[in-house]
Amino acid sequence: MRTVLHETATAIPDEDWALLDHGDDPFVSRAFLGTAEKVGAGGPAMGWQARHLALYDGKRLAGLLPLYLRSHSFGDFSRDWNWASAWQRAGLDYYPKLVSGMPYTPSPGPRLLVRRDMARESVAPALIEAALDLTRQLGASSWQCLFVEEEDRARLAAAGLLMRRGVQFHWFNRGYRDFNDFLAGFTADKRKKLKRERRAVAESGLRLEARHGDEIDAELWQAIHRQYRDTFARYGNHPAFPLEFFIEAGALLARRLVVFVAFHGQTAVASAICYRDADTLYGRHWGSEIELPGLHFELCYYQGIDYCIRHGLQSFEPGAQGEHKLARGFEPVTTWSAFWIAHPGMRRAVADFIVREDSAMQDYEAETANHLPFKQAG
Repeated sequence: MRTVLHETATAIPDEDWALLDHGDDPFVSRAFLGTAEKVGAGGPAMGWQARHLALYDGKRLAGLLPLYLRSHSFGDFSRDWNWASAWQRAGLDYYPKLVSGMPYTPSPGPRLLVRRDMARESVAPALIEAALDLTRQLGASSWQCLFVEEEDRARLAAAGLLMRRGVQFHWFNRGYRDFNDFLAGFTADKRKKLKRERRAVAESGLRLEARHGDEIDAELWQAIHRQYRDTFARYGNHPAFPLEFFIEAGALLARRLVVFVAFHGQTAVASAICYRDADTLYGRHWGSEIELPGLHFELCYYQGIDYCIRHGLQSFEPGAQGEHKLARGFEPVTTWSAFWIAHPGMRRAVADFIVREDSAMQDYEAETANHLPFKQAG
């Protein structure tokens, strides 16, 4: 097999993406990555230089590893905040580094993409080896394969990468008939509090709707994007995705993009942008032009849970962090990211750090599980 580096996701034809085993993950798609790169959000100006690593068997695309050469860590959620200074103290450069991850998207998903009619046990290891070779050739400090699924985790660990634990909070559909059936598993006081939050929104006079990407026109996207942008501005952060991204990605992803919108009359006043595949809803961005207690929880969590139940989705991943999600029925789950460090001394230092951190992360996951709102079994 020969290796080819593609400087944009759109250099790979749609028909080739369709043959890869990516589980229809919306983020590991030509539509999401290609559009982000096209409008600049996932481009060099924002520190994302695409080097998508493709393996070809003759003219057939056998495997693909989404890959970016990075000049900083903003937006990749690698949690390597202090590593650059450690490299500097050692007289080394931390950047550039190579990252297999979705721009501004800390969502676990497939990373080693293999053509469905080819043997995974041969193509996936070849992708890993090619990534290691490229890291050496480019003189990068590391290759980071972020938020990997279990099958990829086992393969990356077997290849000698350092595995780093994280914790997120996800909701799981246990065959609920409706939202009230979900709430029936809560303790009485937790159930009462959640119902009170929903009642405040229901009595506000706002109209709530779920709109898919192919149901949102340019005018509504302008309002949604304004709300998305204002949330970042409020906290002094940079909104990565321009309006053009959502208009184009919404059209391409269609039913795989979902926005929960609150209307006052005919005016959109708040929104929560999500994505989905056949099994999972992914929460990403929120914004509001009004102040209403409970509206954030309603649009970002309760509408999503209700949507999952109605559409038969099995899980809801609302993004990184947020212990307040526990009281709403989101459970702690382990996430994994893999790191290959080029410099032997720094590799040992990172390995020691990860071992110490892992114990604390396990304790944190166990502790947060004690604060779930569900009734005790038995």
